[in-house]
Amino acid sequence: MENSKIGYVHSIETFGNLDGPGIRFILFLQGCTLRCKYCHNRDSWKLNESKQMTVDEVVTEVLKYREFFNASGGGVTVSGGEPLIQLEFLVELFEVLKKYDIHTNIDTSGGIKLTERNTSLFAKLLTHTDLVMLDVKLMDEEGHKELIGTPNAHIHELGRVVAKSGTPLWIRRVLVPGLSDSETDLQATADYIRELNRLGTVEKVEVLPYHPMGEKKWEELGYDYPLKGQRIPTKEEIEKAERILKAGIE
Repeated sequence: MENSKIGYVHSIETFGNLDGPGIRFILFLQGCTLRCKYCHNRDSWKLNESKQMTVDEVVTEVLKYREFFNASGGGVTVSGGEPLIQLEFLVELFEVLKKYDIHTNIDTSGGIKLTERNTSLFAKLLTHTDLVMLDVKLMDEEGHKELIGTPNAHIHELGRVVAKSGTPLWIRRVLVPGLSDSETDLQATADYIRELNRLGTVEKVEVLPYHPMGEKKWEELGYDYPLKGQRIPTKEEIEKAERILKAGIE
């Protein structure tokens, strides 16, 4: 292999089973444009504060586990942070992985704006991508700014671009009681999912219940955790959200 693009890597998980089909090699990339108040990887926000790895080095690690991918229908998931910040690295990585017939998945919050330059890069990336998992945090823009720290129109547009490309989508929603669980916003999200499914294929909708796992890490890094004391959703709240959102693909 003679690939030299360098990526900023936060961490690696070699036997994940929650981030795409089958057993997954999960590459968490460094850097994020979002500022989610419930983020459990607070140390992933700054791009350069991480280990650097070349595409060759990542692929060498991935190939150690290929027999497990083949047996389980799994593959490689790239998450973050926001993996799309490192588009050039991702394009080269996925090009190489597809030469080995490895299933490729991007776990993204859509946290980049598609400029003229990176639109072509993103289109190229999607030709080597088997699945995109898009986290749709909120439809309401003001609520999104408050909880996530940014506007959200560019995130919704990125979802449309993925759908139009023909790349299968999984839509995910982190459910935070009192912040991202209003029936109005859930219904609006279901409408958005319905739109994406008309443009392409939404294979699955997942509700991810809020958990306070990030609190300890925030405090260890010297930051005040913004959602201290926030409760987790009840079983009934989770089921209600799932019912509303999944209507978008029924």
